[in-house]
Amino acid sequence: MERAKYITYEDVEIFFIDFSSCPIEEALKVIQAAEPQIRSKPEKSVLTLTYTDGGKFDSQVVSSLKEFTKGNEPYVKAAAVVGIKGLQKIVLDAVSLFSNREFATFDDMDAAKEYLASHR
Repeated sequence: MERAKYITYEDVEIFFIDFSSCPIEEALKVIQAAEPQIRSKPEKSVLTLTYTDGGKFDSQVVSSLKEFTKGNEPYVKAAAVVGIKGLQKIVLDAVSLFSNREFATFDDMDAAKEYLASHR
């Protein structure tokens, strides 16, 4: 299963990053796979949708996420995150603060996709 890829929703291209039920080792690979795909696009053109439900994080993943999101800042127009629970909220807050980026959070994928589609 490809965890970092472009999908289409209502004729809008969205970059989908799937950390759901993702082990720590795989999360690092997902970040590495996603980075060049996002950074190859024009500035302020990428809509990202990150799904975190059941994903695992440690200090190395958090550090990688901070660098990843900070480096993506010039390319991302809007970002949505689905499935944030418990300690993941603290991780998202740390990543947001470090990268100086805002992330809209949602409980379901459809609401997140609608939000991103409104930024076309």
